[in-house]
Amino acid sequence: MSATFRISALSAAAAAAALLSAAMMAPQAGAVTPHALRMTPMAGQRIMDPHGRILHSSSSNWAGYSATGGTFTSVSSSWVQPKGTCTSKDTYAAFWIGIDGDGSDSVEQTGSEVDCSGGSPQYYAWYEMYPAYPVNYTNTVKAGDHFTSTVSVSGSTFTLKLADTTQGWTKTTTKTSSTAEDASAEIIAEAPASDSVLPLTNFGTASFTGATANGEPIGDFDPDQINMASGSTTKATTSALSGGENFSVTWDHN
Repeated sequence: MSATFRISALSAAAAAAALLSAAMMAPQAGAVTPHALRMTPMAGQRIMDPHGRILHSSSSNWAGYSATGGTFTSVSSSWVQPKGTCTSKDTYAAFWIGIDGDGSDSVEQTGSEVDCSGGSPQYYAWYEMYPAYPVNYTNTVKAGDHFTSTVSVSGSTFTLKLADTTQGWTKTTTKTSSTAEDASAEIIAEAPASDSVLPLTNFGTASFTGATANGEPIGDFDPDQINMASGSTTKATTSALSGGENFSVTWDHN
């Protein structure tokens, strides 16, 4: 049997023409990402067994792993920035770790991205305290860069740390939230959203290693394995966990 869970409402903060225009623009380094491009809470369907246990999830915007059912104070992982294969179509793909967003209305997250604009891939890094809009870092990001990241919370204070060990830079951002529930921890490849979910960049395979929650392998939390799909079309497939903390997400369709 299956059970449908909360599908987030995506804010329309600008007129339709402005949203479309912003979606076609390359993100500006060091500035708030245009309102038409943001990472949002998970939207989709959980597939349950007859005993009410989660088998896996199908999501329109997320692929990866999410741990729920407790209070989460930290999440960590490393990944290699995938190379985007572009056509004339504008497409988008983000890779991140975060707290909240699976069944809650906030996400505290940081990661990297590859967007295709005008047939060329564009790489950058960012943080987001959803429902606020994401903010891009000015630092250089290239395909093949090795990232390591930790998001942690103490009280209402979140520390979002992202390091590109290939380029030799680290960004540590501290933010507060009075509404965060600390109810999930996730490592995700995402199709960002405008007024709806945007086409997914062909990123090949994204490999995540050392995925932990609360300092333990994420596999210890019986996490939800999430595949990305739109109707009957599978957009990205998540592998089984290896060693409780390593997995990959493979692009299937934009």
